[in-house]
Amino acid sequence: MLEQSHDFGRELRRRRMAARLSLQQLGQRVHYSKSQLSKVERGLKPPTSELARLCDTVLDARGALTRLVPVQRSRPPVPVPGSDDEVWLMQLRKDGSSSFQPVTRRDLIAVGAASVLSICSADPFALPPDLAGAETLVDASRMLFDQYRRLGQASGPASVLPPLIAQTHSLEQSAVRSGPHARRELLLLASRYAEYTGWMAQESGDDTAALWWTERAAQLAAAGSDPGLATYAQVRRSLISLYRGDAPDAAQLATHALDSDAPLRVRGLAAQHLAQARAVEGDYDACMRSLDRARDLLEQDAADPAQPVLGASQVPDVVSMFTGWCLYDLGRPQRAAALLDEETARIAPHAFRTRARYGLRRALAHAAAGELDHACRITSELLPSVRLIHSSTILADLRRLSRILGRHARQRSVRALTPDLSDTLARCTS
Repeated sequence: MLEQSHDFGRELRRRRMAARLSLQQLGQRVHYSKSQLSKVERGLKPPTSELARLCDTVLDARGALTRLVPVQRSRPPVPVPGSDDEVWLMQLRKDGSSSFQPVTRRDLIAVGAASVLSICSADPFALPPDLAGAETLVDASRMLFDQYRRLGQASGPASVLPPLIAQTHSLEQSAVRSGPHARRELLLLASRYAEYTGWMAQESGDDTAALWWTERAAQLAAAGSDPGLATYAQVRRSLISLYRGDAPDAAQLATHALDSDAPLRVRGLAAQHLAQARAVEGDYDACMRSLDRARDLLEQDAADPAQPVLGASQVPDVVSMFTGWCLYDLGRPQRAAALLDEETARIAPHAFRTRARYGLRRALAHAAAGELDHACRITSELLPSVRLIHSSTILADLRRLSRILGRHARQRSVRALTPDLSDTLARCTS
C-alpha cells in the first residue's frame, strides 16, 4: 500500500509539473488544500479514489492515476441455496433487529429444534389444482408486493424482511400444491419476492444473505420457466461488487449478463452497471458507450404493466440518473451535480429511500465541485430520511460525504452541519 502511494504521488507530481500547475493551482481545481496534495505527492498520505478521478480529469490522465490507487477487494462467499433438505430460520429480537439463516434439517434436529420442521409441512389438500382461489392468491400477493415496496421506501430493512421472507415461503408452498398454470404464476411471483428480499438484505448490510436470496430468486424463476432472472442474479451480484469497491469483478459479471440472451430490461440494467464499473476505472469513453447501450435496450423493453418492475421502480429516468453518478465517478462533479439536480427533482415525495440515495449522491457531487454551502443544505434536508430508512448502502455514501466535508471543517456551513451529521452516522452505525 505504501509503495503504491509513492507511485501515485510521483506520477501525480510528474503530470502536474507537465501541466505547469502549482500545488495551489491544482488544489483550487480539485478542491483540496495545498498541504493535503503535498502529503499525497510525497507518499505521506494515501490517495483516495475520489482525488485520483478528479486529478485524472484536470490533468487529462485518462484513468492512469485512478489505476494507481490501491484497491482492496473482499468478495463474500456465495451460498448455494435450494436444497430440498433446507429450513429457513428468522430470528426477531426485542430491540427490533432480525437475522435470517438457512440451515439443513439435519443441523436443526442436531440442536434439538425439530419442532420447527412442522412449519415446512404442507397439506396436499389445502389448495386443489387450478381453482379460482389460486388466481386470487396470485393477484392479492402481487398487490401486497407493491405495498411492501412502498413500505420499504419509508422504513428500515428490518420492517420488511420478516414479512417478505414469510410471504416468499408461503408462495413456494402454495405453488407446490397448485396446478401447472397457477404453479408457474406463484413461482414467478415468489422469485420477485426473493429478489426484493435480497435487496433489503443488502440494505441491512448483509451481503452474504443478499447473494443467497438473489440465487434463490433465480432458482424459483427457473422453476417457473423464466431463465432470464438467473441472468439478473449476475446483475445484482455486479451491484454488490460495485458497493464493495471491486470494479473488475462488477464489470465481468455485468458483461456476461449483457452478452447473454436475457430479456431486454435485464441486459439494460447490466449495461448500466458496466458503465458504472468503467466510470470507477476512469474510462470515460467505455462508460458513455455502455450508458448509450443501456438506454437503447431499456427503451426497447415492452414491460408488462401487470408485473412488478425489475430494478429501480421510483426513478423516472434511470439511465439519466446513472449518467449523473457515473460523471461523478469520472471526476466531473459539476456536470454530475447539474444532472442529478434535475433527476432527483422528479422522484416522488413518498420515495424516501430513493430520494435519500440519489440526494446524497447529489450532495457529494456539489461538495466535490466546491459548492460546500449547497451540499450542506441538501444534506441537512436528507438526514431525517437517512435516519428513518437505516440503509447500509446509503450510509456508505454518507461516510464519503463526511470525509469530503471534513477537509473543510472551518467552513461555516460545514461546522453547522457537523453535529447532526455525526449524530446520524453514530445512530445508523449502531
